[in-house]
Amino acid sequence: MIRQLPDTTRTAPRSAPARILPAIAAFGLVTAFATPERADAQEAPVRVLATVEMIADVARNVAGSCAEVEALLGPGVDPHDYIATASDVTRLSRADLILYVDFALEEQLAAVLERLSTRLPTIGVLAAGLDQADLIDDPEEAGQVDPHVWMDASLWARIAPVIGDAVVEQRPGCAEDISARVDAYTVQLQALYDWAGESIATVPQGQRRLVTAHDAFEYFAKAYGMEASEAIEGISTASEASIGDIRELADYVIDNNVGAVFVETTVSPRTIEALVQEVRARGASMEIGGELYSDAMGEPGSIGGTYIGMIYENVVTITQALGGTPAALPEALADWAREWDIAQ
Repeated sequence: MIRQLPDTTRTAPRSAPARILPAIAAFGLVTAFATPERADAQEAPVRVLATVEMIADVARNVAGSCAEVEALLGPGVDPHDYIATASDVTRLSRADLILYVDFALEEQLAAVLERLSTRLPTIGVLAAGLDQADLIDDPEEAGQVDPHVWMDASLWARIAPVIGDAVVEQRPGCAEDISARVDAYTVQLQALYDWAGESIATVPQGQRRLVTAHDAFEYFAKAYGMEASEAIEGISTASEASIGDIRELADYVIDNNVGAVFVETTVSPRTIEALVQEVRARGASMEIGGELYSDAMGEPGSIGGTYIGMIYENVVTITQALGGTPAALPEALADWAREWDIAQ
């Protein structure tokens, strides 16, 4: 899908699709027959359930011991088309605080989250933490935003105080500690943002073109100085790529001498493999430059299983595949680098 960066306007989310009705029914059963027990003691950690790990990891860094944070969706799970099960609804119902990105991402969870919001603190972090001018439009869905804001570490840092305030609302005694944690983590994310831009800048001009399976990297491209970000599928993976989409992108790849394209952990590699075959069939050289994290982080206990690590590994993979050299990590990320045994 070849397009220019769109104007950044935003309107209300689309209505919840019909295919999530089973989840709504499950929600009704849970609320009718299960009354979750809640800890009344103010010293008990707030039970936070985030839809995706990109939010959950920020929450863990911000809240510390003041919250127990889990993510509903794990590594390799595509949040665009995930439908809640009855057990998911039970988990959500037992949380003290629910955090999600935006219904442009958690498309099939929208009705469940809207229903829960009538009785539980339920926060869409994009709407709460960012201005409309910061967001990119989805050119294929009128009124929808591109939800992949975590690709820009400086923008994603803005959800940290939103999460901190939500935890403090329930645990006022944590205010001082959480405020300090928000400040420290924000410094790390700003350093990550600066380092990513420095790394991408080492890629030769004319080669800073990012080609992926689905359109999840517009914020990445805009933030770190890529010349273009193109994809076979749109922002939502609910759309399916056609042969025409693959051929159109093959034209772009050949015309611009793009040497490497990338697969994603949450998207089948078949479309990218088809693109490579199409390009090679026309006599051009083409390689798969590596696998990127797009809509989910890596496995727990791995570098990519942290938000900082997700961006770090994406930047290293893209930079090296396109002919650049990753910059040295800044001092602000020294503790994180030592934790994961990464040379600075």
